[in-house]
Amino acid sequence: MKDLDKLVEPLNLIYYEYDKKEGVFRLTTPLCHDHIFTELITITYALTKHNIRFLIDEEKSIVLGISDTFTAKIKRYVKSLFTAIRNSRMNIFILSDKKVKWAKNLPVFDIEPLPQQIDFSGYAALIFTSKNAISALNDIDPQWRRLPAYVIAPQTAKMVKELGGKLAFVGHKKQGDEFALELLEQLSNKKVLYVRGKKVVSDLVNILRSNHINCEEAIVYETVCKKHDHNVILPKGSTIIFSSPSTIACFFENYSWDESFKAVSIGKTTAKYFPENISPVIADTTSLESCVKTAIELNS
Repeated sequence: MKDLDKLVEPLNLIYYEYDKKEGVFRLTTPLCHDHIFTELITITYALTKHNIRFLIDEEKSIVLGISDTFTAKIKRYVKSLFTAIRNSRMNIFILSDKKVKWAKNLPVFDIEPLPQQIDFSGYAALIFTSKNAISALNDIDPQWRRLPAYVIAPQTAKMVKELGGKLAFVGHKKQGDEFALELLEQLSNKKVLYVRGKKVVSDLVNILRSNHINCEEAIVYETVCKKHDHNVILPKGSTIIFSSPSTIACFFENYSWDESFKAVSIGKTTAKYFPENISPVIADTTSLESCVKTAIELNS
């Protein structure tokens, strides 16, 4: 299989993730709408242009290196059947209510909005590093959609598109400080608004301000740990997915760690906040789908 890195990067994918190990462009959302169809066409056109064979499977993922023949479909079906049996036996937990195939939900936090009035007229752009910030801002004032949105990763980009916002830029590095560096050329000498939660773990604002970008902040939500009034015993050998420092803190307010557990971190920043006795495996990309894939690989 050809090295597709140079082909994939310019596509700026939001709804598909390229799995280099398996040679698959995997759809990362169950929603079906025009944005997904457009991205599907973009990928398949690029593959066809470079004479790369592919098959679109029953889940709309794009499998490379095989043709859309009857035999190939049978092989895919048999493989998916065995995969389904294996994956369904795993105890993989996501610490939110986000639904991802093969994972169980164990919400440990709530999002509480912090209503306020925001005058958007003085800003050239908005910056988002969280889907929760976009959702909270949309409840406060839908006028945000008129400004170009600069977002840290595909997961936040999806929210901008689904709410009808103007997506201007999606970060490639997917980490707060590195994202800030990506924005320097994009937002040079502009006045921008960083819309965020009460707690942040990056130095994004200071990096922008020290590079002549007038960056102001609007705190539109806070994360509050749930207080479980019952004892939930997680199965031995469970794999827990942590998607932020807050999920780490909230998990340990309600649960004890068993030495048989495995931890998956959504990124390097989150990984820094684990207790010393836990060494998480970091997912390939900053999406819960990638975290579940990593969890499956750990248990296979």
